[in-house]
Formats: sequence, C-alpha cells, structure tokens
Amino acid sequence: MRGMSTDGRCPVMHGAISTSNSGMKNMDWWPNQLNLNILHQHDRKSNPMDANFVYKDAFNAIDYKQLKADLHALMTDSQDWWPADYGHYGPFFIRMTWHAAGTYRTGDGRGGGGTGAQRFAPLNSWPDNGNLDKARRLLWPIKKKYGNGISWADLLILTGQIAIESMGGPVLGFGGGRPDIWHPEDDIYWGSEDEWLGDDRYGETRQDLENPLAAVQMGLIYVNPQGPNANPDPLLSAQDIRETFSRMAMNDEETVALTAGGHTFGKAHGAGPEDHKGPEPEGGSIEEQGFGWTSDFKSGVGRDTITSGIEGAWTANPIVWDNGYFDMLFKYDETWTLEKSPAGAHQWTPSNLEEEDMAPDPEDPSIKVPTMMTTADMAMIRDPEYRKISKHFHENPDVFADAFSKAWFKLLHRDMGPKSRYLGPDVPEEDFIWQDPVPEGSTSYDVGAVKEAIKASGLSISEMVETAWASASTFRGSDFRGGSNGARIRLAPQKDWEANKPEQLSKVLDVLGGIADANGASIADTIVLAGNVGIEMACGKEVPFTPGRGDATEEQTDAASFSVMEPVSCGFRNYLKTNFAVSPEEMMLDKAQLLGLTAPEMTVLVGGMRSLGVSSDERGLFTDGSSLSNEWFDTLLDMRVKWTPTGSNSYDAHDRSSGDKMRSATRYDLVFGSNSQLRAIAEVYAQDDNQDKFVADFISAWNKVMNAGRF
Repeated sequence: MRGMSTDGRCPVMHGAISTSNSGMKNMDWWPNQLNLNILHQHDRKSNPMDANFVYKDAFNAIDYKQLKADLHALMTDSQDWWPADYGHYGPFFIRMTWHAAGTYRTGDGRGGGGTGAQRFAPLNSWPDNGNLDKARRLLWPIKKKYGNGISWADLLILTGQIAIESMGGPVLGFGGGRPDIWHPEDDIYWGSEDEWLGDDRYGETRQDLENPLAAVQMGLIYVNPQGPNANPDPLLSAQDIRETFSRMAMNDEETVALTAGGHTFGKAHGAGPEDHKGPEPEGGSIEEQGFGWTSDFKSGVGRDTITSGIEGAWTANPIVWDNGYFDMLFKYDETWTLEKSPAGAHQWTPSNLEEEDMAPDPEDPSIKVPTMMTTADMAMIRDPEYRKISKHFHENPDVFADAFSKAWFKLLHRDMGPKSRYLGPDVPEEDFIWQDPVPEGSTSYDVGAVKEAIKASGLSISEMVETAWASASTFRGSDFRGGSNGARIRLAPQKDWEANKPEQLSKVLDVLGGIADANGASIADTIVLAGNVGIEMACGKEVPFTPGRGDATEEQTDAASFSVMEPVSCGFRNYLKTNFAVSPEEMMLDKAQLLGLTAPEMTVLVGGMRSLGVSSDERGLFTDGSSLSNEWFDTLLDMRVKWTPTGSNSYDAHDRSSGDKMRSATRYDLVFGSNSQLRAIAEVYAQDDNQDKFVADFISAWNKVMNAGRF
C-alpha cells in the first residue's frame, strides 16, 4: 500500500483483507460470471443512518432560509488553504454543481446529482473533477452544522444555485429531496477504457458513441474543451458537444445557454506544466486525507493553480452575471488565435485583445491578464446553428437569462423524476414537460365493480398480466421516470414498441379503456387492476391495490424523450429485440436494478410471469399458464432433461432417456439454473413446502413494480 512499509509478513489472516493484492476473486477466475452485486448495493449495512430516518422529514425541519444565508456568506469567506479566485468562490461552486448534475445521461437515466456520488470514486478522482475535492471541503462546516437535515447530494446542488444568485445571475428555483448513498454506485457503466482520458467508445463515426455513455472520453463530464482528443477544431468540437449534450437531455438552445452562462463566471486553471500535480484523491497517500492533485508549482493555489491545463477567464468580469461572454465572442469574431497555455493546452486568445477586455488577476485586481476561450467555446460561433442561437442571445440578454435559468434548473433536476418529489419553498409553480407531468387520478370509483367488469371482459390471464407489466416496468429508479402512473403505454411511442406486442396491446387497451370510462376510473388504474385480476384468477389470493393513478395526455408527453426508454430486452417477458454485445441475462440484471428489485424478487417475478403464460414466444413456457404456481422452477431444475443450444439465445430440452424434445427456453430462463447464486434462490421456490411462499413473494414483488413511480 502507498506510504506503508512492506517489511515483514502480514500478521493477520487474509480472510478479511480487501485490497487488490489479497488473492484471486471469483471474477478473476471466471470473468464472464454474472455479477449480482448491483442488486445488493446500498444495503442497510452500509448506511450509518437509523433505520427509521426519513430524509424528507429532516430536510423539512431545517432552517432553510438560514442555510441559504450561510451559503451566501461562504461565497466570499476566502480560506488561505484554498483561496477564492477574485475573492469569490461562486464560479468554483458552479463547476462543482455542474459536474455533480452533469453526469446524467438519458440512455439509462443513471448519473446526475441525485445521490451525492461525487464524494466517491471514480467521480471524485476523474480528471474533469480536478480540485473539486477542495470545494466539498469548503462546504464541510455547513454540512456539519445542518447535519442530517441537508444531504450531501442536496448541498452539492443547492450551493451552485446560491453561487449564481450571489453573483447576480438568473435562478428559477430549487427542489430538495436527494437522499445520500454511502458507497460508489456499482450499476453505472462509465466506459471500458483502462486509462484516464482514454478514447475507446466510438464505432465508425464520431456520432456512433457507445450507449449509454454521454461523455467523449473516460473521466470527462461531456467533451474535451480543447477539442476531440485535444484536436482544436471548433466544428469537430461542435459535433461532440451536440451529441453529448443531447444525451443528457439538452437541445441546441439549452446547450448554448448553459455553455455561455457557465463560462460567464470564473476561470480555468493551467498555471504550469501538468507534471507538477500529484495523484488524484483515490490515489493519494493517507496523510493527504482525501485531497488530490496537490501541486508543487510555486504556491500551488490561487493564480498558481493547475486543474484543466487551460489558463484564464472567459470575461472581464468573472464574478458578475452579464453579457460579457457573447460580447467577447462576437467582438473578436475574426481575430481569435490558437495558442498554448502555460500547461501546454490548446486555447484561443484575440490577436488584438484590448485592455478593457482583459480580466483581473485572481489574487490582485490591479493586475490585468488576458482572457481566453476554449475550442468548445469557439464552437458556439463556428457551428452555424450554435452561432445563430448565440447571436440571438447576444442581441437579447433577457432571452438569454431566461433560457439559462430554465436550462440550469433542468440540469440540476433532470434526474429527480416527478415534481412531487421536490422539497422546500423554492420549488417553481411551473410544470415542465421534461418532468413527465401526470394529472391526479380519481380514487372515488368502485374498485370492486371495475374488477368484476375485467373478469367478465374475456381477456386472458396472460394478456392482462403482460399489459400491466408492460405499463409499469418502464419505471427507472435511476431518474424516477416511467411506471404505470400516466398510462403512457397507450400513447406514442410506447404503444408501438415491439416488446409491447402492439396488436395485442391495442386489443387489450380497447377493452380496458371502455371499462375505465364506464366506471369513472383512470386507464392507468384499470391496466394495473387487470394485471392484479389475472394474478388473483391464477392463485385465488388477493393482490393489494391503491387507486389514484392519472392518465397523461399527448401534450404532457415528450415522445422523443421517451423513445430512449424502449426496452430492447426484457427478461421478464422473454423478449430480446436483437443480439447485443452483452448477454441477455446481463441486460435482465440491468433491468432488475433499474426497477429496484433484489435478486430474490427478480427470480420470483420471472418464474411467476412464465407460469402465467408471459413470454415473447413459446420459449420458457413450461406450464399451461392458467395457474400461479412454483411448477416453472420445479421443471427448470428437473435433471431428467438435457439442454442443448439451437441458436444464440435458444435452447431445447431433450429427455435424457428417450431423446424426445420436452420444452424450449432462452438464456433468460436457463440462467436461473446455471448461475450458482440464482440457482440457490430458484431451489428455494422449487421446494415442495414453498408454494405458498412463492405466491406471497410474487405478489409482493409484483405490487412493488406496479407502484414504482408513485411518490
């Protein structure tokens, strides 16, 4: 270990040693082994809070007004160990907040500022997050003071909001409600590269960026500010910017507003060569106490700071909201010249820079230093579409301010889900379409009458169950989107998704829509009730139900934003759109994690759905689909058959004695017999004494999914 003597042999037994040199792990021996850890993360054992702790209650109890006042005071309370540029920490905190929220990506809804993950590896040590460890340490006295009442996740986001406000910038509002996690998120794939700033995530074109990634290189939030792989070409940079910003839910106007608004404040730091920086926080010695990038270049702080390698402010007034960013871009439109920073990074400076457009030295305002732009900034006037928007903002500062405030609010809250999750007095009244609004649903109708009408409708058990699952299983616990509430399964694009069997879905929705209308119920509630009725018919047990779901309209639905949520794989329905680089069982595990399921819940749901006749085809259907029983597990584990592959995701079982074909299945099915951990769970449900447990556990897991997305 770094900083430790290696004299002598280890004096303890190695069973509890967890460092990488403690011996081979299962994944080392069997690298293709299905890793179930993503279903076991964030366990109570890792959480130091009391079991009855409710963050919402703690947040609502704090003196929110005083918290904001303390944050305002912090902005200008410069510390010798990390002095504030220009005497104001505002730009530094804006960067911290942006980089916390900006990891969000639409592909899987993961990332974002909703968990406080910037405190942990790998985010705390990404090159793009250089020196943000100091920003979080500056916040510690405030976190300490307000304790459980403000999570790190909320504090990291709120601080950037206050920073903008303190410098006269436009703010729309803030919603709290982000509980902390206590260890890194195991479910997030950040890329396959094995070195920082590696670039191995593209297909044949620059737009063929690997899904679900939304950054161009390992360890960056979006793009390399110097240009693609440090190639200082503004038009190529624009391509990267457009692709990555779209993947975190921003259009061209929002992209320009955020870029210009963010770079209205502060400076980049590249005072000297990069080799003066020490290791990142996770790689530092124990005496550094979690600090990283400690620099031995002169003072190592203030004007001598090295972070990105780019050096200089964007505007002449780096701690004031104004139109200076666009003023600079367009004033020197034809004279921007490519240069190198003291650290050797590409950046742009006007060949005829006037003194009035120079910035103050970050330590001594009497000294003037050149302003600059990055290649990514140059893209804002070299790309035709970005230039058009930039010019409009330049000529209409009020429009720019409004666009920035809305885009910033969206950036900070995109991963929070419906507005009902927002806490605090600063939540805006306005509803935005990206919040996926859903009107309140009725709770006054006769649930029993609706159930009786469904029973008499002639729909099959599998049709009812499959439709309810298709509606509810769109939920993503990553960004709290989707779910049964809203019944968007009846709207584009969901009604046409292949996984939803559009022809069958249309038939079922026609029937359920008529029942809903006749009884004053929402279609959303009726869909879920139909699934429950199917299960009750199959097992004779009552399935819990809570009414009140609403029906979203087309006007409340951004079809394009929902298109990224189309299931290309659903192991619960035995559906695979096409073969992918990752195995079907890996995608099933990913889906289970997004649904918030445990390994036993995933297992019991798959076995139960199959027993109810739910499959994209005949594979995996080992029963007649009329009864919710543990027969599927019993059949799967039957040693009287031998399985043989008949395709990449297709297998046949033959009787070991006669050779007769008995059944067929997919990898989604067989993994519950092949994976040792999943087989152990499947064996529990296959036992003769666990039929009742199986039914009870299935209903519990089913109810969990049906109510996901309701807050």
